[in-house]
Amino acid sequence: MIAIVGRPNVGKSTLLNHLLGQKISITSRKPQTTRHQVLGVRTEDATQLIYVDTPGMHLGQSKAINHAMNQAAAAALSDVDATIFLCDRARWTDEDDFALNLVSQQKHPVLLVMNKIDLMDAQDALLPLARQLSERCAFDGVFPISALRARGLDELTAHLMNLAPTGPHLFPEDQITDRSQRFLAAELVREKIVRQLGDELPYATAVEIESFKEDDRGVLHIHALILVERNGQKKILVGESGDRLKSIGTAARKDMQKVFDTKVMLKLWVKVKSGWSDDLRALKTLGLDPQGDR
Repeated sequence: MIAIVGRPNVGKSTLLNHLLGQKISITSRKPQTTRHQVLGVRTEDATQLIYVDTPGMHLGQSKAINHAMNQAAAAALSDVDATIFLCDRARWTDEDDFALNLVSQQKHPVLLVMNKIDLMDAQDALLPLARQLSERCAFDGVFPISALRARGLDELTAHLMNLAPTGPHLFPEDQITDRSQRFLAAELVREKIVRQLGDELPYATAVEIESFKEDDRGVLHIHALILVERNGQKKILVGESGDRLKSIGTAARKDMQKVFDTKVMLKLWVKVKSGWSDDLRALKTLGLDPQGDR
């Protein structure tokens, strides 16, 4: 099992999706898009690699949801065979320091993976940063990549396969994630909200699937409830004459049809639930248990 760890918005979910060759983890340009641990499974002949996509480790926010996300990321390191520490080749923050300090304490192999090399002229420009970081953590290897362009991933995958322990497969060969279709549906709706309204509704929404049924024609009927914290946020989300909510639903439905490989009928509702992001019981109901339970 391999944890993918780093600060928010460094490309962890994009990396996971490209390593698997299929989208299972939502992405956006907004930090803290990922809120849960998500397992991705890649099986090649006798070797099965299990990746754990984690929420970005962040500082300076005190709500219960932020504590839950940090704890979920830290918990991923406790039972893995290797860790990918992902960083941006051109930007270093206090949150990178926070994540690096945590992974440097691990006893298993840690790989330094430097992302976004497609935005630089020469890879040798990475050497000073790689040397500096290697003084703080005994990395098992250094891998320059572009998660977005899928460059450098073959070398990274080959190294991880060499690290994989011998043993029986934990998942069937055709399974690519431990998460349910209901979970993936909720995440796809939330992704579209973040992408379309990230500047106006940062971290203020959650999605709960109230109904997920397949009819006798194989059509999936999905009803999703979107939670916001204030009436003003609901107005933004619904939009003029419901146009924004319709746009979000259309984009989410198209992705669901690709992921589930069937026709999808999607209905969305919006509900105001004041303070949900700092309510421990609400977070647990939404699968964001601050104690790290899955």
